[in-house]
Amino acid sequence: MPTYRRTTRISAPIDDVWAFHSTVDGLRELTPEWMNMRIASVEGPDGEPEPTVLSAGSRIRMSVAPFGVVPRQRWVSRIVERNPDGDEPVEGSAYFVDDMVDGPFRRWKHTHAFYADGDETHLVDTVEYRLPFGPLGDAAGPLAKVGFEGMFRDRHGRTADRFDN
Repeated sequence: MPTYRRTTRISAPIDDVWAFHSTVDGLRELTPEWMNMRIASVEGPDGEPEPTVLSAGSRIRMSVAPFGVVPRQRWVSRIVERNPDGDEPVEGSAYFVDDMVDGPFRRWKHTHAFYADGDETHLVDTVEYRLPFGPLGDAAGPLAKVGFEGMFRDRHGRTADRFDN
């Protein structure tokens, strides 16, 4: 299965970077405008609307229309794992994993990892994916990294800019 990974050093403590990425507001702020993302709803693991933190079991129902040139695509994301469950990183690291329950990919598993390095943080995004269209999608899978690069470069740049003082 193809995998995409991007790592960036952020000039901010892990607690701040982790807290920002752990919310739907962080998702909104990190998503490039050209993705034309709309969030329809967010629910916590017990079905509560608009949870403060995206904990394991939370679901985000959204749609995207990259560059506005393709029909709007539904995307339902679910947080499947979060470590730690609380607000504070444990022993200098933290992560959460979301997967696509419904959307344009056959498979999408995104691990958001954070590692403390003194007063800075290593932000690591890893995406395991499978494109649609069966064998044709599998053949084109490695090429999709080119499309991911712009989006994740933008996301990491937005994170760095947010904490650049």
